[in-house]
Amino acid sequence: MCGKRHKCSFSRLEVVLIVFLVLMIAVTVALLVLHFLTQENSSSNDYDDPLPTQKPSNGVSGGYLLGAGRADCTGPVAEIPLMGYANPDQVGGGLLTRLYSRAFIVAEPDSSKRVVFVSIDIGMVSQRLRLEVLKKLKSKYGELYRQDNVILSGTHTHSGPGGYFQYTLFWITSKGLIKPSLDAIVKGIVKSIDIAHQNLKRGRLFINRGTVENSQINRSPYSYLQNPASEQSRYSSNTDKEMVMLKMVDENGHDLGLISWFAVHPVSMNNTNHLVNSDNVGYASLLFEQEKNKGMLPGEGSFVAAFASSNLGDVSPNTKGPFCVNTGESCDNPQSTCPVGGAAMCMAMGPGTDMFDSTRIIGQNIYSKAKELYANASQEITGPLSSAHQWVNMSDVQVELNATHTVKTCKPALGYSFAAGTIDGVGAFNFTQGSVEGDPFWDQIRDQLLGKPSNETKACHEPKPVLFSTGEMTKPHPWHPDIVDVQIATIGSLAIVAVPGEFTTMSGRRLREAVKFEFDSHGTAGMDVVIAGLCNVYTHYITTYEEYQVQRYEAASTIYGPHTLSAYLQLYRGLARAIATNTVQDLPSGPEPPFFNITSFTLVPAVVPDRTPVNKTFGDVLQEVRQHYRVGEVAEVTFVSANPRNSAENMTEHNFLTVETYVNGSGKWQVVRNDASWDTRFYWTKGSLGQSNATIEWHIPNGTEPGIYRIR
Repeated sequence: MCGKRHKCSFSRLEVVLIVFLVLMIAVTVALLVLHFLTQENSSSNDYDDPLPTQKPSNGVSGGYLLGAGRADCTGPVAEIPLMGYANPDQVGGGLLTRLYSRAFIVAEPDSSKRVVFVSIDIGMVSQRLRLEVLKKLKSKYGELYRQDNVILSGTHTHSGPGGYFQYTLFWITSKGLIKPSLDAIVKGIVKSIDIAHQNLKRGRLFINRGTVENSQINRSPYSYLQNPASEQSRYSSNTDKEMVMLKMVDENGHDLGLISWFAVHPVSMNNTNHLVNSDNVGYASLLFEQEKNKGMLPGEGSFVAAFASSNLGDVSPNTKGPFCVNTGESCDNPQSTCPVGGAAMCMAMGPGTDMFDSTRIIGQNIYSKAKELYANASQEITGPLSSAHQWVNMSDVQVELNATHTVKTCKPALGYSFAAGTIDGVGAFNFTQGSVEGDPFWDQIRDQLLGKPSNETKACHEPKPVLFSTGEMTKPHPWHPDIVDVQIATIGSLAIVAVPGEFTTMSGRRLREAVKFEFDSHGTAGMDVVIAGLCNVYTHYITTYEEYQVQRYEAASTIYGPHTLSAYLQLYRGLARAIATNTVQDLPSGPEPPFFNITSFTLVPAVVPDRTPVNKTFGDVLQEVRQHYRVGEVAEVTFVSANPRNSAENMTEHNFLTVETYVNGSGKWQVVRNDASWDTRFYWTKGSLGQSNATIEWHIPNGTEPGIYRIR
């Protein structure tokens, strides 16, 4: 020991011990570094993981490692049924905008914990899709990306190709399991995660929230009014108008990407549309990415903007509301019917002059609010990462309502009002919403063709009159899932609640409150809770118990019965409690979902060999453009075409079209638009004997420079 006033000296033994201690520390550090390097390399397989070269976080600048990636998942754009409206006549006939998977990875600096959030421009995530993605991730990364820390969320566009489900009900309007459609989505999701993984770098997260106006209405206000008046009085609107936005920047403040959660149905494009596209939220993504990726074409550039779904179950973007298309009068009534023509005539429109204009307006509104929130985001997200996941048999969940009352969920079933559709897309045969009684005529047809629902199922689902007892229908495969994913991922003070369907406005509010209360009660106060919709497996809708009683479309499509929401509240509270108390490892994983041995089963006609008219070749112009156009006009050209299902473009993500301008001086043509651009449209028209045409439109936008252009 040395006093303050005395010269320090060490014995030879002390010097040896100090040197030995330093060497021990150095060896320990080296072994730890080697351990993490080996661990990461074994997880990544053939993919280089950039994390071990990163500096440890100092907790101030660059508290996380962040990565963002985007990849095409469009799939076939012709002859494949579109997924969303369940309209068998609505098949793909071209392309308005491409569909993308947008992946975001948040990792702790030592790489021990990660959260992956993927927003995909599809109707919903199917169980088959998720299982195939997880299988491919495991083969590439080992246990790095798993069912508990990977969230897959569909934007819910109703204009993407279907055919990626393994349950029989979804085969009816999608014409089976269509391998090219499924493969394109799986490939796009995995590729987007690969890109995000390779792009990981130190960065920071910021959260902001704000109100989006003039972009949504409640399409089932009569259901909403069944909720307790005291509960309704706590809210200023019958829809959730709040957008929650997560901003991602690197350690130098450079933009990386964003995730926005906002509750609105992407159904601005209605059920008469045949062009594959990502609807209003996809247009918002396109606008934000073009703003940040200057000089790039759509689909290019490193900045990734995802506008993800939330509790949109009863929320429509068609802000003019429902009216009778044959008379023009309002049909805003409990059954959504018209005096002449019934329910089939009651449709919601707006706010634009047509569905393209409405898509643009709603998308612009959403983009504008996100841009404002992004610019002003200052609340930083910090803290550890966690994730909790369970598989649950939702057809048999015991729910404790209180100390004396226990109820249970039901085997899946759809009610009569399911067949009525909604004001965003009406059903068939003039079924009406709000049906609490069956019809002997349809009951008899159902009993003869599909079998009679059991008394147990009918009693369990009351007051729903059961139209399809899907939980008791197993040929050729089960019609609906029993095993469902429930999942929460937390990034510091942000909790992402991944739900397997479409929660209505009030259902979502109750779920957020329940999860937040659970965190608060177990020492994790101040959590921001967001709902990510259409995640992991699709189970239709989730209404409140009160909304269920009046059996509009959303209630008739609440497939596990009147206590579905109560079951989910109980399950998600359990996940939140496990995260808050650091007992996730004690959660039972639950029964694994089935993976049916189906590679392809489809009623989509086989592609016939492509042929050209006499004296014509592929690519010949049938209708030429004019020589001169003005801004606001439409340049249109028609070519001799082949079936897009046969095309290299469909398989390799190349473009079906480009708009090019002649560059004076260089003598070269420069691409200024592609088939993912909002102002281009690719229409495919099938002829006879293998002949077909492709018509390309360029809706010349404001700001287009005068010059010489060509369409290829």
